[in-house]
Amino acid sequence: MNRRSPLLASVALLGVSTFALTSCAASGAEDGVVEITIAGPNQWNSETTTFGAGWDQLIADFEEANPGIRVKTNVLPGADWSQTLSTQLSAGTAPELIFNQAPHSPEQIVALDDYLDAPSPYAEGEEERWIDTFNQAYFGESATRARNAAGEFEWIPFNLVIAGMFYNADAFEEAGVAAPFDSVGDLIDACGKLQDAGYDGIAADRGPLTATWIFNTISSALLDKYKDELNQFDAEGNQGTASEVTQKSLAKAYLTGELDPTTTPEFGESLRLMKDVYDACMTPNWSGINTGGAFHGAEDFLSGRAAIAWGSNFSAPALDEVSWEWNTLGFPDVSTADSEYADGTPSRFGAAPGGTSYMIPATTKGEKLDAAVRFMQFITSPRAQDWLDSSGGIPSTNDTVAAPGLEGLTSGQWAETPIVKDIGISSKAKGGLPDFSGYLLETKTEQEQLAELKADFILWAQELAADGGWTEDWAQG
Repeated sequence: MNRRSPLLASVALLGVSTFALTSCAASGAEDGVVEITIAGPNQWNSETTTFGAGWDQLIADFEEANPGIRVKTNVLPGADWSQTLSTQLSAGTAPELIFNQAPHSPEQIVALDDYLDAPSPYAEGEEERWIDTFNQAYFGESATRARNAAGEFEWIPFNLVIAGMFYNADAFEEAGVAAPFDSVGDLIDACGKLQDAGYDGIAADRGPLTATWIFNTISSALLDKYKDELNQFDAEGNQGTASEVTQKSLAKAYLTGELDPTTTPEFGESLRLMKDVYDACMTPNWSGINTGGAFHGAEDFLSGRAAIAWGSNFSAPALDEVSWEWNTLGFPDVSTADSEYADGTPSRFGAAPGGTSYMIPATTKGEKLDAAVRFMQFITSPRAQDWLDSSGGIPSTNDTVAAPGLEGLTSGQWAETPIVKDIGISSKAKGGLPDFSGYLLETKTEQEQLAELKADFILWAQELAADGGWTEDWAQG
């Protein structure tokens, strides 16, 4: 069980003065000092001026080690950060470091291949290439999710991300619920016991992530049986196979009809199981709750009204001040009793790059480009360990360790990467995530939802093919 150290809360208070000093120093660059700005959403707390005390200390440490560089942090609102950065990229006004999930095309971003092929000044081995300091399963020359559609490295993972369920262990004990759950059916039964004890089962809000994560977890397991047929391209996009089905392999399957939500039965089954969980477990008025905070349905969970909430490892610092014990677990397996399409494949999510990952706009040149790269090298070195600890971080590199308290997410089958991953994805025009709300609220039929998914998946694949300049016949439609 976990009750995060109260020292972290004290550090957060001390961080106010640290940030104020950093901001003052950065507000007007001195002669001979290069100023760079890092801009993105706050993944850890509700602050509008800082990513947290640990981050502020990291900036201070970097500036001490690099007295010729000043770093400003621009915390963008969660509701429109993506549109803001995408618009700035198009206008050529984006700052030097931006969150990598902003919609963009490869030519708008600096390719980092040459930098990664050279040593980092902060690596423990002086001759070791920067790319070799990363955990190669997630970010490296053979990693399937590390490159963009053009086959280039364009962003650097400051950490890894994994999502799962956080739970109130005191509420579980009161309701007579034992964790983890063996099956989706067991989770649904547990929600009933929690409700009988006066708790909502799972906190949720109107945002798309909870539904998408549940759908992706279920569909990845049910579609695993097709992995050998789908696995047609290697990590660099060439004909071959990879350790997991690449985005190019998935895009081809959607464009050729090898995978079709309207005819492949596992898609409909994934929808039905997701809805079963929503109907049995979710906060009753979830569709009327705005997104915000570290957890989905954050207020209901942190107040103790709901016993479970989905979140990422970055959510852990939000639990510093709760009065109850907490722990983590992955989504349960789909058993043969849950579904006729289950074949024993466990539920897996896997840590992945894409948590706090940043890229450099192509308009960044000269000393500012050098400074932005140097900051990336600093934050992916052992010098960032304190920040990882304070932010619930899982390292992307080999010479740092994960923050404490996340063992339920970072161990066992849940921590392993699915072979067929990220099934539910949408076009850049729709923000990259499908919308399941109409189906869950029963204003849209299952067939209508499946048809919408098919259209979304095809549009996503067409965008990817265009960005990558793919020349195969199947990519030209």
